Amino acid sequence: MERVAPDKWYEVKRLADDVTLISEPFIQEFYRCNIWHVRGRDRDMLVDSGMGVVSLREWVPLVTERDLIAVASHTHFDHIGCHHEFERRAVHSAEADLLADPTRANTLADPYVTDSIFDALPPEPYCSKCYSVKKAPATRILENGDIIDLGDRSFEVIHTPGHSPGGIALWEAKTETLLSGDILYDGPLIEDAYHSNAADYLASMERLLTMPARVVHGGHFPSFSGERYRQLITDWLNEKQKKI
Repeated sequence: MERVAPDKWYEVKRLADDVTLISEPFIQEFYRCNIWHVRGRDRDMLVDSGMGVVSLREWVPLVTERDLIAVASHTHFDHIGCHHEFERRAVHSAEADLLADPTRANTLADPYVTDSIFDALPPEPYCSKCYSVKKAPATRILENGDIIDLGDRSFEVIHTPGHSPGGIALWEAKTETLLSGDILYDGPLIEDAYHSNAADYLASMERLLTMPARVVHGGHFPSFSGERYRQLITDWLNEKQKKI
């Protein structure tokens, strides 16, 4: 399979409200994490950091321009690969141990990371069988209701267990913007990971339905409107109800 030069690995697309999408286009869409950069007056926030197969700090200058906190929506391999590159790192308490001591098993690199998840491989010396996430102990432990303050804007931590025990979403009331992580995106959801929990997933979805989101930036797939957000959750809840 063809290998890609590091300067071609990432794509950067600026959206509204000083939110920028950083993506890894050579990873197939189902496995491709959305990396969200949010600009604030006093500091910036990075939500998730991709697979870590190419350095974010070296090849995406945006993430080094300002003081920045790297937040993990959860600790699966595709979301925390470059967290070790940042001095300030935040994660929910329920997954702090995984960020500090990641393995191929506990980050889901096994069984997902194979050459087949790529359309083109990262530059050498990348090797799918050798891949692992580097340790990145949190410098801040997050709990439900905590605030991530960027100076002129603030994001509330919404604990959304279900996909994983320490999954979080981030809510900015001023702009009605939700960064939803992997609890909800506009694509096939993963509800059967080794530490997923069906009851928690249901409770998280019911809680999210009460939030007046205008725009949602998920952990995978394109962003979507508040109307689509409510439709996705309602359809999911209705499907669960049919199975009871």
